[in-house]
Amino acid sequence: MDNAHVVYMLECRDGSIYTGYTNDFERRLKQHEAGKGAKYTRGRGPFKVIHKKTFETKVEAMREEYRIKRLSRHDKLTLINAEQEGFHHECPK
Repeated sequence: MDNAHVVYMLECRDGSIYTGYTNDFERRLKQHEAGKGAKYTRGRGPFKVIHKKTFETKVEAMREEYRIKRLSRHDKLTLINAEQEGFHHECPK
């Protein structure tokens, strides 16, 4: 899907989790790896992609990014684990 709206989570080298939005995931990941991505991720690489979800519209993606950023670390990990196991898990809104 060209210009897909993607919400993603990266696990940083220090174990922290970064959540972001992009419409070009591969380009954005390269920016993070080169230290030119978000201010938060600079110097925290290498990164492991631990969550990636595509949306049809930017509005949907931005809404999901905002929702995830408000979750606790525990709830983010619960979301990731549920998706890896193939379950849909509702996290607090």
